[in-house]
Amino acid sequence: MSHKALLERHSQALDVFTGRVHQIGAGQWEAPTPCTDWTVHDLVNHLAAEQLWVPPLVRDGATMESVGERFDGDVLGPDPAGTWDTAAAASRAAFAEPGALDRTVQLSYGDTPAAHYCAQMVTDLVVHTWDLSRATGADERLPTDLVDFAVREVSPYAAELAKSGLFAAPVEPPPDADVQTKLLCLLGRRP
Repeated sequence: MSHKALLERHSQALDVFTGRVHQIGAGQWEAPTPCTDWTVHDLVNHLAAEQLWVPPLVRDGATMESVGERFDGDVLGPDPAGTWDTAAAASRAAFAEPGALDRTVQLSYGDTPAAHYCAQMVTDLVVHTWDLSRATGADERLPTDLVDFAVREVSPYAAELAKSGLFAAPVEPPPDADVQTKLLCLLGRRP
């Protein structure tokens, strides 16, 4: 996939998740999500923190050690949706800088091409958009092009994700499952 197309997918995934964040009702922030032990607040906080990591890693060439615990804990503060918007804008801008996707970033598992990091972020946004939608009663249908992208991205290493403890074990999809359902089942969701 070209860098331009990857940036378009990343931007689209941010936009879809942002739309769901702005639909969260005042009483829904503590609602449970399909992610074990996470509330809606925890889920949005997780993704906001992930977006906040992008500028130091991609733009500044920082290491995980130099960033340290800066994005641990509650990064959302008193304005969760506003904080999400700021984090999403910073991530979008860092990945879109000229040459950014040609760089190498240091992640917890080692040096990684920034383009691969961006692709992983897209997949995480896609899956967590469904989680957020399920938790808040929003539309659970995800854009087909994002689902197709996420399936292509995650399929080669799906078995490793379950072993990592970050995702539940895969669930057997129903025989007539569509691509979105297959993706969600692959990542331990029960649509």
